[in-house]
Amino acid sequence: MLARSGAEESCEEEWAGPRGGWAGRAAGPRSCRAGRALGPRQSPLASAQGGVYRRAASRAGAGPEAAAAPCAGEEPGAGGRAAGGDWGPRRGVPERRRRGRQRLQSRLRAWVRGGSGSARGLRCERAARLLSSPARGCRCCDWVEDGVGRMEILMTVSKFASICTMGANASALEKEIGPEQFPVNEHYFGLVNFGNTCYCNSVLQALYFCRPFREKVLAYKSQPRKKENLLTCLADLFHSIATQKKKVGVIPPKKFITRLRKENELFDNYMQQDAHEFLNYLLNTIADILQEERKQEKQNGRLPNGNIDSENNNNSIPDPTWVHEIFQGTLTNETRCLTCETISSKDEDFLDLSVDVEQNTSITHCLRGFSNTETLCSEYKYYCEECRSKQEAHKRMKVKKLPMILALHLKRFKYMDQLHRYTKLSYRVVFPLELRLFNTSGDATNPDRMYDLVAVVVHCGSGPNRGHYIAIVKSHDFWLLFDDDIVEKIDAQAIEEFYGLTSDISKNSESGYILFYQSRD
Repeated sequence: MLARSGAEESCEEEWAGPRGGWAGRAAGPRSCRAGRALGPRQSPLASAQGGVYRRAASRAGAGPEAAAAPCAGEEPGAGGRAAGGDWGPRRGVPERRRRGRQRLQSRLRAWVRGGSGSARGLRCERAARLLSSPARGCRCCDWVEDGVGRMEILMTVSKFASICTMGANASALEKEIGPEQFPVNEHYFGLVNFGNTCYCNSVLQALYFCRPFREKVLAYKSQPRKKENLLTCLADLFHSIATQKKKVGVIPPKKFITRLRKENELFDNYMQQDAHEFLNYLLNTIADILQEERKQEKQNGRLPNGNIDSENNNNSIPDPTWVHEIFQGTLTNETRCLTCETISSKDEDFLDLSVDVEQNTSITHCLRGFSNTETLCSEYKYYCEECRSKQEAHKRMKVKKLPMILALHLKRFKYMDQLHRYTKLSYRVVFPLELRLFNTSGDATNPDRMYDLVAVVVHCGSGPNRGHYIAIVKSHDFWLLFDDDIVEKIDAQAIEEFYGLTSDISKNSESGYILFYQSRD
């Protein structure tokens, strides 16, 4: 745990002091606004409804006497009928939530803007911590009735903090890069977190800076408008970033997140999700959408280039899409019978490679381990077609076709039987800025292809369902760190901090989880 600075402690004292800070006043039994408005014995819901109905009567045209007194047949403090006999707006708890949010935002705005420079960032961070704390946050927001409302507040604070710090963060990034070194037609925008959506934000940032993928998505945006799907929402997001007038800033990917949660119930919650699972789902979904659109075009008898398709290809294998052109590689599974020495091979396509990790190793070592020879014996013997019986055999996997962009997934989460849960392997695994694969097959095409590291999705924390995700990307000749709405320029040497830990004692680490290597040719 990082030690708190004096500035942060002073922020905490100012914000959460027993009398001076608003959190202390709100938590007090007598000075709480809700307590003064509702009284100690009166029902919050009944009081709120009664007040709303009386205001509704006033708006309906009743005189000041009718607005000040309960309606006919209504007990004081109870929810009666508005003028004319109709029920007033049923607001109650939602109304109090809305007003509470407004009060909270105004107080946060005044307090956060009272700081300057780093103090402002510390105040935003402290405000978010206080609201997310079970001990203080619930008392500060005692008008929040359920977890959903509390999550809405946390999201509101996160968005507000982004707005408060956006100008300072953006100007600092522009100054650090410099106007002369700032790439032409390039934009660096953070993404707002909509409640544990860092797994999504980090992968989207990594994909955005995989230039071949970005260009294809933006080209898809320029095509005739189609029915809304996950790809159209992604294209709108990328287009929004690429066409911004400002060079740096923050964008809320609300449309994409909403569509993602609508299409897959796995992501339809505020829980932390696995970034690798999201990457797999996104790439496969985009490929399915493109194949389905091409199928519809063939059924209509017209190809994308305007030619008429006279062949009946309903039963043919789906054509590869630009997702496959960018990310798809081919593995060959070689099996050699130890009796007759016959070698059989079977090809398998992949969009990313998942490799096991070991302590104090490198990604090259992990790839060699991926292609290590495995002996099939005992109950796992291999059925040889030549021998027509089960025989002992050697089996190994090698890369036959190298993709344009190589996505490597480091298997850092391991299921522990004694704990009955997954735990994180924070092993130190070095991933170089340049990579060449040595586990290629003999008939591989272009086996000497060189790769450059362009993006890394980093997991921060101790387990798959907790922690945080950030992204490190290379843009032109420098590196950037994307932490949701925060964008910072970092040195290339700082990447070493995300290799992992040399000690197995602590499992809480910031370690590379998904690596994106782009070929030079």
